[in-house]
Amino acid sequence: MATINTLARPYAKAAFEHAAGAQALDAWSGMLALASAAVVDAAFADRVRNPGLTRTRKADDLLMVCEGHIDAGFGNFIRTLAEHDRLPLIPVIAELYEQHKAEHDRSVAVEVESAFELSEDQQKTLVTALSKRLDRAVTPQVTINPALIGGVVIRAGDLVIDGSVRGKLAQLAEALKS
Repeated sequence: MATINTLARPYAKAAFEHAAGAQALDAWSGMLALASAAVVDAAFADRVRNPGLTRTRKADDLLMVCEGHIDAGFGNFIRTLAEHDRLPLIPVIAELYEQHKAEHDRSVAVEVESAFELSEDQQKTLVTALSKRLDRAVTPQVTINPALIGGVVIRAGDLVIDGSVRGKLAQLAEALKS
């Protein structure tokens, strides 16, 4: 996985810098998402990996799929990726691009795993507290996991806050073993 990220990183950075310079961050985000969805489609993924097709043909096929939803700059980006046989990296490039965009926008997507459904007031309180702690705009993605017994587990990048009953019980069990 590190190798894939290493290969994709310069393309994601170049895409972000170009989009930022053109003030088209959201547009490029959408175009990358579209190209990513096309590349992960099973039939198209086989076509992209087909050694019998030229790199130019692969780029033309992807551009045809995305036609009407991309601009000329993005078309050049696709051709550059194809020229270097990097079309399969588009989903990773899109993910890294979104990280650059989130850093630029000073926002973060936060996974909130809760034992029970959170009310809107609880979600607002949580978002306010996390925004203050992380110094970023927070977008929560809430999932329900009854195995937590109670409380929440919050994941924001590398930060994990385990406020679940299950987590507290695990800490207590570890302390008793020591």
